[in-house]
Amino acid sequence: MQCELCGRECGCRPALVDGVKMMLCPVCMRHGKDIKRTNETQTSTAKPALERIHRPKEKDVYKDMDRELVTNWSDLIKKAREKKGLSREELGFRIGERTVTISKIENGDLRPSDKVAVKLEKELGIVLFEEVKDVSAALGGTHSNRGLTLGDFIKRED
Repeated sequence: MQCELCGRECGCRPALVDGVKMMLCPVCMRHGKDIKRTNETQTSTAKPALERIHRPKEKDVYKDMDRELVTNWSDLIKKAREKKGLSREELGFRIGERTVTISKIENGDLRPSDKVAVKLEKELGIVLFEEVKDVSAALGGTHSNRGLTLGDFIKRED
């Protein structure tokens, strides 16, 4: 084996040099502390890293999603604003949003967040959310005991 400090070929032993474990020859051993070979055979009692990691429990983010934005939300917002006689600037000021944001929402370029949609509903007196129907209920619940298949979603023309 070759000494990691001087490069000599001889019987090297493990040693610590400035906190680094190296294989040293007997001549270079004066620069480090000898490590007993029994330390190499000792086993660690620490748990593996994956067992020590505490991950939060997964939660179903779709569980409480029982409503969604109506399909024609941009037209509905624009018509309601015009009906009330408000400009985009005035509406933005009243709900705390920028004029550019109101413009993009009305053009359909930006979907409003749920918070902004609630503000728009209150200010304009409109309904922007609709209840989500259960897919199995919409299909008549014929396959409720075995789950849905792709065929349940295909519309056939006979």
